[in-house]
Amino acid sequence: MQYDTLIQNALVLDGTGGGVFRANVAIASGKIAAVAPHLEASANHTVDAEGLCLAPGFIDVHTHDDLNVIHNPHMLEKISQGVTTVIVGNCGISASPVTLAGDPPDPLSLLGDNAQFQYPHFANYVSAVQAAQPSVNVGALVGHTAIRNNHMARLDRAATDAELAAMTGQLQEALQDGALGMSSGLAYASAKQSTTDEVLAMVKILGEAGAVYTTHLRTEFDGVLEAMNEAFYTSHTGKAPLIISHLKCAGKGNWGRSTELLQHLEGAAQTQKVACDCYPYAASSSTLDLAQVTEDTDIFITWSEPHPEHAGKTLGTIAAEWQVSLLQAAERLQPAGAVYYCMSEQDVENILRYPRTMVGSDGLPNDPHPHPRLWGAFPRVLAHYCRERKIFDLATAIHKMTGLSAAEFRLPRRGEIRAGYWADLVLFDAEKIQDTATFANPKQVATGIQSVWVNGELSYVPGQYKTGRNGQFLSRCQS
Repeated sequence: MQYDTLIQNALVLDGTGGGVFRANVAIASGKIAAVAPHLEASANHTVDAEGLCLAPGFIDVHTHDDLNVIHNPHMLEKISQGVTTVIVGNCGISASPVTLAGDPPDPLSLLGDNAQFQYPHFANYVSAVQAAQPSVNVGALVGHTAIRNNHMARLDRAATDAELAAMTGQLQEALQDGALGMSSGLAYASAKQSTTDEVLAMVKILGEAGAVYTTHLRTEFDGVLEAMNEAFYTSHTGKAPLIISHLKCAGKGNWGRSTELLQHLEGAAQTQKVACDCYPYAASSSTLDLAQVTEDTDIFITWSEPHPEHAGKTLGTIAAEWQVSLLQAAERLQPAGAVYYCMSEQDVENILRYPRTMVGSDGLPNDPHPHPRLWGAFPRVLAHYCRERKIFDLATAIHKMTGLSAAEFRLPRRGEIRAGYWADLVLFDAEKIQDTATFANPKQVATGIQSVWVNGELSYVPGQYKTGRNGQFLSRCQS
């Protein structure tokens, strides 16, 4: 048989978590045609992978790349990490379905400005992604906040019965058009006034459709257990699988509570389908939230509309220059973006190590000074947490970024190296892979990635900054 590509002598980590084995992997017609110790066949392209690891392409389960995959389809910041699939529409915010009467509300504004929201129906968004032909596959959630925005003149209250009926109808339409599920961002002002019953009504639609529910909890600070209970209740009652977004113990007063949180999550997992994701850093990033302003930990300002000259400084430095309090400085900077040094390294390790935890970057591609996770999250897991900290072995690390993610988000024939699966693959040097993005200099390509294939096409090699464009839109239940 004549293959398109034959990768020889690779150390294969197949995404199941089951260990490393040496094999040849053949690609034909965009899929993995064979995996075997020896393959006596010719190929149009042959790759000698001696001494290198071959894994399924990494799946970034928590992104805000909704509009980036359309307007920046090369997606260098992701494919250069070995990411071949992104899940968009997280934290209650999505590019579609959205109809704006004015400027997008916070945090919908993180995705882009008014002119970029051109997708009133989910089907419009699907068509736009397909037309853009990004270098990575795209699976999309729809945001609870985005749908609220479409049917409510004010977001600082709960939805009325009539508004909720319209919201559930729009969610049903999006699911029929291929959305993977719905996300919520109940910590944000644009959604925190929604009641548990409002969320439950939406989650029931997910349960009926066999779709997933992901949530940025109502709080990740002192009341995190109660917030988790709300998520468990809505997902269990609505019969939808639950994924808790970027699970963390936020705020210095909560450092050390990760064991408690994980035990709580594991308890719920005995009676319902639950999982979580985590980014491999002890600092978060979002818009500047006055409720998170504290003297306990540093806050780094990444942008400010009224005072752009102060981007790149800590809030404490700015407050000292202005001779005002931290809160007063934050108020004057609004609207703005920030990095919050709000977590402990030990809690991050505990959560990342937990068997139900997937890896997501949660990067903000439109931030002028993004968190380094945008460019470095996946190599950091392999370099810092696996190779250096040794919190798990290499096969486990890969599983958390591939097979586990595909299973939780119901992406058929993705996330494993297996005959008949789509050929999303990353070839890397386990001893040399390294994230180079830093908080000071975040837009840096990782080292140690040798080659990345997306649906069988070689789409990235080091130094190649014009990536292949072979990504697919991944609709729910698509084979």
